[in-house]
Amino acid sequence: MAMTIHVDVVSAEESIFSGEAEFVAAPAKMGEVGIYPRHTPMITPIKAGALRIKVADEAEEQLIFISGGVLEVQPGVITVLADTAIRGHDLDEAKANEAKAAAEEAMKNAKSEIDFAKAESEFAAMAAQIAAIQKLRKMKQH
Repeated sequence: MAMTIHVDVVSAEESIFSGEAEFVAAPAKMGEVGIYPRHTPMITPIKAGALRIKVADEAEEQLIFISGGVLEVQPGVITVLADTAIRGHDLDEAKANEAKAAAEEAMKNAKSEIDFAKAESEFAAMAAQIAAIQKLRKMKQH
């Protein structure tokens, strides 16, 4: 039996995942981080992207889209506090593409730097969500 660590992924709305994992990969601000059991404790901000969890005794990884937040690693638990989190199978590419296009249009029509920054942030989140959907699709093909 492989070594495992407990993982909790929560958003402001709900608990998305809680269970034992052999490995977690997260989109940290400075680049993707991989975490195995007995990892050194750390806290790091995370950006929009795909959180991958290799669940114990399961062949496929769980994929969760997160729009940002904080990752905390402690000796017995990894906690992901996400601004928004969506399970991979709940992602909708058509809606994400529509939201990305709307954000792009809002960037063109922004009346102030604040409006532009909001639209740019939404655009980046939707681009990351689409990338996560495409990554999930590739995982399922293999």
